[in-house]
Amino acid sequence: MNRRELLRAGGLGVVGLGLSACGGRAGLGPGPPGTRFLPPVEASWDRVIRTTVGLRPHRRSGFRVEAERFDDRTVVHNYGHGGAGMSLSWGTASLAADLAIRHESRQAAVIGCGVAGLTAARQLQRRGFEVTIYAKAVPPDTTSNMSWASFTPTSGLVEIGREAPGWRRQFRAAAEIGYHQLQLLVGRGYGVSWIDTYTFSDQVRPRREDQGGSALLPADLQTGRVVLQPGQHPFPARFATRRPALRIEPSIYLDALVRDFLTFGGNVVIRAFDRPADFGSLEETLLVNCTGLGARALLGDDEMEPIKGQLTLLVPQGEIDYSTLGGIPARGAGGFIHMMPRSDGIALGGTNERGEWSLEPNEEARRRVVEEHIALFRAMRSSPGAARVAASVTPDPVPTLESFFGLQS
Repeated sequence: MNRRELLRAGGLGVVGLGLSACGGRAGLGPGPPGTRFLPPVEASWDRVIRTTVGLRPHRRSGFRVEAERFDDRTVVHNYGHGGAGMSLSWGTASLAADLAIRHESRQAAVIGCGVAGLTAARQLQRRGFEVTIYAKAVPPDTTSNMSWASFTPTSGLVEIGREAPGWRRQFRAAAEIGYHQLQLLVGRGYGVSWIDTYTFSDQVRPRREDQGGSALLPADLQTGRVVLQPGQHPFPARFATRRPALRIEPSIYLDALVRDFLTFGGNVVIRAFDRPADFGSLEETLLVNCTGLGARALLGDDEMEPIKGQLTLLVPQGEIDYSTLGGIPARGAGGFIHMMPRSDGIALGGTNERGEWSLEPNEEARRRVVEEHIALFRAMRSSPGAARVAASVTPDPVPTLESFFGLQS
């Protein structure tokens, strides 16, 4: 079988990614055509290196991108991204910069140095502005540094039905811009890359038909998936799906954005803002407010609330080049979990505490997430599939996305 025929048979791009790395691993060899070796994560408590906590800036009616006057200052708001900041920030920054360009001044102040502030500053620079960032914290000490960081543009973002008028139009524009911008950063030293993500299920349910395009995320911003049947994957579940996804490594990505901002003439000033009157102390008459959760106290925006999340990181494993969403379906009581390999460690997550302001790790949640991953990868090591994943023909009927997370369709 030649390469073209192999790809047509369903191997896709992953066929060539793992074969060269298979030889020499525990004597397994390269395996039959169309297979790929997936080494298990060495999940154990003695490999835990740290646990981090971040507060996602959730806003019930969705992110806020609009201009407002404060005395002689114009403030363009750009905050409230929930768990979707890494995904949407280039897009909402573009929307904010388009509002800013209507102002007569070409000197701008950006308040905040997380991913929303840094991308807003870069979008302003691209439009010819001189930009200064004012922030009380910079990377690696921002909330953005604590994020899971993959392309998840609807994560913790909005309460459906409570969106502000016109918000869905803004969201779709921001999601499209963000998705395309992140793709352009792949392979250029920004810590952005494509990675295969696997989810698991023991049940097959008929696919629910689209409800007139009511899904929040447009279909053209979602990658296709391959469904692997029993015996075609090493995971402890009947079915697994493989879907390519964008991965973002926060420590690399945010430092690269700071580097670019400074390279193009930007300045950073460390300071805090306690009330809108503080805006008057700045020389700039045009401000872009990217304060995230801080907008609750700064502006009295009571819609802002935290969604606490935490990650436990294991010692890095360079050979792990896939991510997982979910645990062993038969252990449904363990709750939703997820794993992402990064250069600074194997990130294990699966927490979602709405309204919780504490920055202290939740020990019960930490133990649950780590133990469920230990069980998952221990079962993967002992599976008959010998840690190999095969190309697959999609079965009929197809498991719904909800079924892989233990949810109802």
